[in-house]
Amino acid sequence: MKNHAKLLAPATLLATLIGAAPALAQSLDERVNEGFAWATGWFVNLIFYAIPVNGTNFNLIVGWLVIAATIFTVYFGFVQFRAFPHSIALVKGDYSDPNDAGEVSHFQALATALSGTVGLGNIAGVAVAVGIGGPGATFWMIVAGLMGMASKFTECTLGVKYRNEYADGTVSGGPMYYMTKGFAERGVGGGKILAVLFAIFCILGSFGGGNMFQANQAHAQLSNVLGEYPGWITGVIFAAIVFMVIIGGLKSIAQVTEKVVPFMGILYVLTALVIILMNIGQVGAAFGQIFEGAFTGLGIAGGMIGALIQGFRRAAFSNEAGVGSAAIAHSAVRTKEPITEGYVSLLEPFIDTVVICTMTALVIIITGQLMVDPETGRMLLTEAGDAIQTVDGNTGVALTSAAFSSAFGGFRYVLAIAVILFAFSTMISWSYYGLKAWTFLFGEGQTKEIAYKVLFCVFVVIGAAANLGPVIDFSDAAIFAMAIPNIIALYVLMPIVKREMSNYQAKLRSGEIKKYV
Repeated sequence: MKNHAKLLAPATLLATLIGAAPALAQSLDERVNEGFAWATGWFVNLIFYAIPVNGTNFNLIVGWLVIAATIFTVYFGFVQFRAFPHSIALVKGDYSDPNDAGEVSHFQALATALSGTVGLGNIAGVAVAVGIGGPGATFWMIVAGLMGMASKFTECTLGVKYRNEYADGTVSGGPMYYMTKGFAERGVGGGKILAVLFAIFCILGSFGGGNMFQANQAHAQLSNVLGEYPGWITGVIFAAIVFMVIIGGLKSIAQVTEKVVPFMGILYVLTALVIILMNIGQVGAAFGQIFEGAFTGLGIAGGMIGALIQGFRRAAFSNEAGVGSAAIAHSAVRTKEPITEGYVSLLEPFIDTVVICTMTALVIIITGQLMVDPETGRMLLTEAGDAIQTVDGNTGVALTSAAFSSAFGGFRYVLAIAVILFAFSTMISWSYYGLKAWTFLFGEGQTKEIAYKVLFCVFVVIGAAANLGPVIDFSDAAIFAMAIPNIIALYVLMPIVKREMSNYQAKLRSGEIKKYV
């Protein structure tokens, strides 16, 4: 009996440990999350520091981006409006010389960059902006999107001008290169420091906001449609598909994005357009609410300022104009005139914010999914005419889904497809952004590139399987931290962009720049 008891004790202990494993794991997860939040919370709070204005909070990083966009708009003579027709011609390939250096066409570069910005912000973020800032937030979102076109024009022109071109036909470009080479050309110090900071933030952002968050939200939407199942399954499937695409380099990424981006954009916009046409009699009233709300707030908490802040914030977070990420993708374009990709890139905020975000806002407004709380001035979600929930940052997808489902009962399936495609395209684009930052810090080479790509795919699985709120917060902060050194560099180098623009326009007038189509 004594020997039996001695044998039983370890078995009992093992059974106890196995039974307690889930609780221990949960406790460990909580401790890891708490520890990471404690270690990085200061950085997140610094980047997303907000000041209260008229009952709503305004992130200073948004002001940093919007002020820069306004300055570039004025400095370049409202280039986003004057050059719009020529931008379309460039995307169509009218001026494309197949013998120019570079890896991808103007259209492929635009599609790759769009795949990094068109995403969950267009579905969930717009709903939050309209829900908190009222219909008038849509107007200011459009204004900020139009001004952001000038920021994209500036950074993408510089990305091509200062890119590195290699003997095998590949290129590396982006803020890291125009910070170092451009600053040296102008005799300004500090370019290398800014470049290293930007590259570090870009790598961190690629793992988190450009990867884990996307995988996490794709799994959440799939679980909503298919029922609950382990997140690692979604992660492994996504990681395998992503790896197959990114292992082929930018040409492989571009070939996928040039097909996925138009498809997902058309799918989403057509669905919205059908709903708008079904409610065509309410469209005039909806635009009336948008314009009136932009300047009066329509009773919304914070009034006009609240609507303006929400609109500006959503535009900045959706199209990433001024963050510098898109300049990395646009740098690989086939062209000998850097300014041409500046013209092409200014279409990106227009498509992302002015078109897709506005479509989402219109559907939400005309389907009557919101009502104003007469006591607090806050927007409320409605169900069959009754208020059911105050809108906050967690109700974005639910609000958009409810708005679309009011016309199409099965829209949650369309939304699931859209979210999956948005998440997938964002991940493969950000893998390229992070890779170029990685090779800038550690050098070019196949082994170094594969190491990054494998690491990136590991984070896909982690993002889908785990609850990593603090990590994702930190990674999102890293993405917008990129805007701090990038905007500084754009201010220093914008005279060079203006010179490039003047030279190109002179060549167009003289006939030196010819059409190939």
